[in-house]
Amino acid sequence: QVQLAESGGGSVQSGGFLSLSCTAPRFTSCGLAWFRQAAGKQREWVSSTSSAGTTDYADYVKGRFIISVDKPRNTVNLQMNSLKPEDTAMYKCVSCGYWGQGTQVTVSS
Repeated sequence: QVQLAESGGGSVQSGGFLSLSCTAPRFTSCGLAWFRQAAGKQREWVSSTSSAGTTDYADYVKGRFIISVDKPRNTVNLQMNSLKPEDTAMYKCVSCGYWGQGTQVTVSS
């Protein structure tokens, strides 16, 4: 069973930044995606990196978030800049059908 582990969440003020990390041992073969779910809302896709190395972003984070990979550490990072209160959510990574436990991001106005 593949175990994913997220880290890096926290609380920041609007306009601030955070960097999330997801350790996923097999992401190079499956790709990896970040999702988020705010309280009372449906889960939504944020960003992903494919096994071929391509990246993609949801429109609401494009230009603010950057996804990158660190293959030696089996880690995918999500740099989140210019954070907004609406970015507040539990962020989870998924790869090869396995989900991490999530890390909370809270952005105050």
